[in-house]
This record gives sequence, structure tokens and C-alpha cells, in this order.
Amino acid sequence: MLDSPPSPRRRQLLTSSALYALTTATLWPYVGRAAACDDAANWIPPDAFLADLPRLMQALRVPAIGMAVVERGEVVWSRSLGVMNAEARTPVVESTLFEDASLSKPVFAYLVLQLADLGVIDLDAPLVRYRRMDYLADHPWVDLVTARDVLRHSTGLPNWRKDPAKETLVPAVKPGTRIDYSGEAIFWLQLVVETLTNESLDASMQRLLFGPAGMRDSSYTWSKDLAARSVYGHRAVEDEETGMPPQMLRDTWNAAQIVADRWGKPLSAWRYEDAARALPDVQAITPKGLVNWAGDILANAAASLRTTPGDYARFMALMVRTRREPWQITEATRTAMLTKQIDVPGRWTDKGLGWNLEATPRGPVFYHSGSNGGIFKNFALGDARGQRALVALTNAGSGNVLYRRVVRAATGHDLLAFDL
Repeated sequence: MLDSPPSPRRRQLLTSSALYALTTATLWPYVGRAAACDDAANWIPPDAFLADLPRLMQALRVPAIGMAVVERGEVVWSRSLGVMNAEARTPVVESTLFEDASLSKPVFAYLVLQLADLGVIDLDAPLVRYRRMDYLADHPWVDLVTARDVLRHSTGLPNWRKDPAKETLVPAVKPGTRIDYSGEAIFWLQLVVETLTNESLDASMQRLLFGPAGMRDSSYTWSKDLAARSVYGHRAVEDEETGMPPQMLRDTWNAAQIVADRWGKPLSAWRYEDAARALPDVQAITPKGLVNWAGDILANAAASLRTTPGDYARFMALMVRTRREPWQITEATRTAMLTKQIDVPGRWTDKGLGWNLEATPRGPVFYHSGSNGGIFKNFALGDARGQRALVALTNAGSGNVLYRRVVRAATGHDLLAFDL
């Protein structure tokens, strides 16, 4: 008598177990090199690993990966492999844009700290002093949230509301008392920055950071050119569904683009008021439930950054480089970004300003991961003492499995962040 076929859940577990065994086994050729990494070694992935990378990508069903390395405060290496879209098979090139997801947050944090250094914003002043959004709850804890709380994730606010069109935003605990990772808080701070600069997020970014840093292929927003150069996201290897999944930001941006073209006002210039005015028109041309509030069609400091790997590495170079230009944040502010900002007992990782911090056997590192819609997985890691950094951007839900192997092979770091 034949055994019954495994249930869908059982097949998923079997697939995940086999995937773990396969990817663990394929890592063995590089363990010796990785374990030997020390302060004198660079973080460029070894040749043997790079030669095997296409096989790992195929096994994990990751159509594309982009990587870049900073050494001694300079971008010294970058490489992109694979295709933008598994169905169209368009190869990635140096100018291909990846969706950075939550790697957007540290870049935005840098802008906020530039404004703090310029005296435009006080990190310890209540945000309501600058802008109180109508979707904020009438609660005393709302009045306590500061920019510092936002950047160290101690606002008490949720990551995202389930129904932003109907729910008010309120802290679950008193700000400054615990860590609550919050995209909502980042977005509120973005709207504060809009008020203080009197311009859109992308305009501020281009003026204060992207332009001076030479990040010519970076944007928090959307255009036809950005769309043509942006990778598509793909499901994780254990997902049994076939076909291309919904593309979240791409789908909403394309709809908003129609309204922007009608108005003659590019999305890069939109502020919150523009998105609110466009909302009914966008909802009229999109499936019900795709666009629920103005925040869905506005540049999002928490999640919508697009860059090339090389551009993100240029940003990482600012984080590890000790010499500075007048437009950069001060050395004291850079140090604060990479220093624990709140003491919460029992944590295995700490929060700086925009970055996570972890102690390792070879000294402290800072890092951030990113995941948008379960189909874009990214990671950035830096060592300020060694003036080095690594970024890995992917376009698949299994990309986190792959980028961990890149990090281990290139740096020798096996972070607690990968397991907890």
C-alpha cells in the first residue's frame, strides 16, 4: 500500500529541511576562509564562493543579487548577478535598481541627523511640536514621542496599522521605555521633515544626501525610468504558488503615476497633501483594497528606497569613514548613530540611531535587514572600527537565506541577528 502524499504543510517543512541541508552543505567549502577572517582581511566574497553563487541562486530560487563592499572607507567592489524578472529573463546590470525595503530607514536617519546638525530639528523635542497628523490618537503618550525615539524605535507605536484609513495611531507603552520596531513612526517623522524643509522627501534626499554623496541612482519614489530599471520580486523557495506575485509598491506606484502624469507633477515632488488629494483618483483605477490611504502612494522613508548596490555602499562608506565633508553629519553625530541609545535589559542587540548594533568576537558591528512584501530581502553590515561594510540586495523571498551565506563567506561573521 502506497503512503499517502504529504500535506501541504508537511511538504513545506520537508522542502525547508531539504533547503537547509543543501545550503548548509554548500557553505562548507568557504567555512575555512570565513573562520580565518580577521581585521586584516577584506570583505570581498572569495572567488570560490562567487563561482558557486549561481548554483546557490538557482537552488534557492533567487533570480538576482547585487552586492557591494566598502574597505578603508571607500567602495572597492560591486557585482550584480541574475535577472530582473524570472519570466522576462532580463539580465541585471550595474544600473539595475533594487527595492531596499527597510534598508531605507538608516538612510533616512542620516538625513534627519543632517537636519539636527543644522539646527532644523531637535532630536529630543516632541514631534507634535512640529506636526501633529490628524490620524494620531488623542493620548498623552503621543505628545511624548521624539525624533530620537523614532530613530531608536522606542516610540511604543506599532510597525504598521492594519487599517490606516480607520485606525488612529497610539503608542502601546510610554515612549522611551522599550523597543517597538515601527515603520509608522518613521513615516510620521518623514512628514515632520516635509514641514521643516517645505519640500518632498525625495527633494530633501537629493539636495542634502544623494547629490553630495554621488548616489545618482537612488530615489524613494517612482518614475517611468525607475520602473524600467527596477527588479521584480519573487516568492520564497518553499512557496508552492506559481507565477509572479503582486508587486506591492510597483503596482501602487504605477497607478499613482497615471495621476501624476495627468497633473503634470512628478511623484518625486509629491508631499502628503498631494497624496491625500490623489487618493480618490488612484482608488478609482486600482483593485479594491490595494490603496487604502494617502501613505500608500507617497514616498515612504521606512520602505520605498531604490538604489543600486554601489549607491547603497556609497552611503555605507559615510558610516565608516572618519574624514568628512562639510555637508556630512558631524563626527559626534556619526558616533551617536553607532552607539547604544536606550538601555533595555536582556536584549542581545542594541539600537543606535537608525541602526542595530551587535557585539561579536571581533568587535562591534552595525547592521540592518530589509523585507518588503516577503519578496525582497536585503542586508547591510558595517564595521566602523575597520572602516568596512557590505551590502547584499535580492529580489526573492528566499533572499535572506542567500544573503546570510554571502555575509558569512565574506566577513566570517555569524550574527545572532540571523538566528533570532
